[in-house]
Amino acid sequence: MYNLVSFAGIFILMTVAWLLSSDRKVINWRVIFWGTVLQMIFALFIFVIPAGSKTFLLVNDAVVKVLDSATAGVRFLFGRLALPPGTKNEMGEESLGFILAFQALPTIIFFASFMGVLYYIGIMPWLIKIFSKTFARLMRISGAESLSVSSNIFVGVEANMTVLPYLDKMTRSEFCTILAAGMSTTASSVLALYVFILRKNFPTIAGHLVSASIISAIGAIVMSKLIMPETEKPATMGLDITPYYQKESSVMEAIINNANDGLKMVAGIVALLLAFLGIVALADFLVGSMGVRLNNLTGIQMDWTLKGLLGYLCYPFTLIIGVPFSDAFEISKLIGERAVLTEVKSYQDLAVLLSSGALHDPRSAVLAAYALNGFAHFASLAIFVGGTAALVPKRSRDISAVGFRALIAATLACFMTAAIAGTFFNGGSILLGK
Repeated sequence: MYNLVSFAGIFILMTVAWLLSSDRKVINWRVIFWGTVLQMIFALFIFVIPAGSKTFLLVNDAVVKVLDSATAGVRFLFGRLALPPGTKNEMGEESLGFILAFQALPTIIFFASFMGVLYYIGIMPWLIKIFSKTFARLMRISGAESLSVSSNIFVGVEANMTVLPYLDKMTRSEFCTILAAGMSTTASSVLALYVFILRKNFPTIAGHLVSASIISAIGAIVMSKLIMPETEKPATMGLDITPYYQKESSVMEAIINNANDGLKMVAGIVALLLAFLGIVALADFLVGSMGVRLNNLTGIQMDWTLKGLLGYLCYPFTLIIGVPFSDAFEISKLIGERAVLTEVKSYQDLAVLLSSGALHDPRSAVLAAYALNGFAHFASLAIFVGGTAALVPKRSRDISAVGFRALIAATLACFMTAAIAGTFFNGGSILLGK
């Protein structure tokens, strides 16, 4: 039954996007048809076809092995502080428990360098080109936005650097698409952080996050073209665009430069968490104080935390994507929390729910992992709009104008990704790691 709910949810979410459209009369049916078909084919391959499941597990194991390698430097620097919960080092010292700053965040630096090496030796440009050609030919979108969306599957805000020569000629619809893709997908370097947080309670989380990023990239194209359809003529329509990339002079330079970029990313995440957690705690105190009085006056007991209020707002969407009723409110609070506290905190809380056995159905954890995967929150709106505008200052007004629509498109794309996964979810699947 819930698989059918998820299937219906795909079309309900697209209807919501159409209702919010800047021009409801202009619909690119080719984008909608091929975007939906591509997502379903990929999910069918992963969840149903045995060869796809085996490929999924291979990808999951590969990411976990690389992540284990990443912790070597962390353990050398931080010793016992870097030990994951329930483990011991060679001297018999036990872990002090999970510490985000010493165990998870440093892996971002390693993965940033690792991706830099893959770029240098040509593997990443080759993969990006494959996705770009597929999107451009089947969905008939411009070469530039197709290339940017494909880059976002693997990297973060820096993905728009791959289309730098074409940014100043982009239409508003193209800007909406590349911003939505950036906010609905997860950079590989940050993906490592989520894997580290969840893999103890969700052994196959790495494979799910990789597949979620691919599905969400396609979903971002669909949702952005519904919310802001193309009414102009893109300069790169029908063109085969080559990724713009300033290659380092050596592998060592690639490692150094990308490690420094990873360190900046870690600093940015730390700054956002420190600021937003503090602000939300203050907001919770103020709203909660008023909420207690309202509960006493009305006799209706409500969760007046910011997380709870956003959970009520996201509750209908949680049901639409096919989360079981028994877990719907808990998952909706995680999704609402992501909007203000970023997905890092939401994934941490998902790990807590899993470890405590608070979720009644394994389906809920899988759909939550897909729905939360991405940067669809207010903090990233400033990061992606500001970062893209900095690359092409003369188009900053157009980029800013479509920013909020792109955030809505990205959020709906993440919901759509969860609904796609829910359509093919099998409760006895080996993809749960059991």
